[in-house]
Amino acid sequence: MGVAYKIFFCYREKCHFRQRIDQDKNGKTGLIENHLNLRTEASILQTVGYFDIFQYPLTAEEIHRFLGCPVTEKKVTEILKLLCVENRLFCIKGFYSLTNNPALVRRREDGNKRALHLLEIAYRIGNLLYKFPFVKGVGISGSLSKNYADEGADIDFFIITSSNRLWIARTLLHFLKKISFLVGKEHWYCMNYFIDEDALEIAEKNLFTATEVVTLKPVCGEEVLKDFFSANEWVSGFLPNTKSNPLNEMGFMNEPWYKNIVEKLFNNRFGVWLDEYLMRVTKKRWVQKETNHQVNMKGEPVGLKIGKHVARPNPEHLQKKILDMLAEKKAIMKMEWDIKFD
Repeated sequence: MGVAYKIFFCYREKCHFRQRIDQDKNGKTGLIENHLNLRTEASILQTVGYFDIFQYPLTAEEIHRFLGCPVTEKKVTEILKLLCVENRLFCIKGFYSLTNNPALVRRREDGNKRALHLLEIAYRIGNLLYKFPFVKGVGISGSLSKNYADEGADIDFFIITSSNRLWIARTLLHFLKKISFLVGKEHWYCMNYFIDEDALEIAEKNLFTATEVVTLKPVCGEEVLKDFFSANEWVSGFLPNTKSNPLNEMGFMNEPWYKNIVEKLFNNRFGVWLDEYLMRVTKKRWVQKETNHQVNMKGEPVGLKIGKHVARPNPEHLQKKILDMLAEKKAIMKMEWDIKFD
């Protein structure tokens, strides 16, 4: 009886979602809803597939947030049930995944717990970074911005600097990074993404960068971070259900007296020359690293995109790798289940 009931239930769900075309005389309403269901189904599988690359199962609320099409949470919940009945998705303790693997859920739960402690440290360090000259905004990025931390996880920071002073700010901050090596805490000071006030809009516009923008945790610099999110409203085209970023949760941070003094000292031609000189020195060093195929502690190739207003990881490395992996997953799902992705 159990197997027969499951078959009947699956058939009824398919009929309800995919074959209801008689809601009006011409069948147009049903066809539109059927198209919406199929689009939502594909978007759900893509969303779960994207986070499956990071072995990170999602809740129904998170799936709705990161979905690629505008739809209600109720509709997402309904289609999630269907996908689980068809064994396209698996739900374990409220977390959805492409594989029926309870270990992934335990891994996520442990990582979420570790992140709570590490986030406290990250906010304290972020407040410290904000006190450096020409630093106008600080946010927490990377896996920690998604409330997850592996054992020995890095703390990644997103830094916005004053216009045309990015390289002075970055050099000063990397002196702090060098000091952190002396106490074995260098993984707490991963300042690998810098932009200045003249380059607030993220150049690469794709699912990876959109996800990083909407999950960024603001620390300090409310005004410039507000401008940053406004300059990147394009993310709604990739993640239309995402809510606004929690700028109202930021605490007010007074800038130290010495910060304004140092900034005034370099607010001249010498400051312009020094910023450009530091950029050239840094570029020369990183070109040599890439030429020598140098890798980081994780065995990944190092690379830095360098410009007057930006210093960020080379998108040809991690970003491209993740998007290529997602494309492979989508190709497999399309072949196995005849899913049509947008």
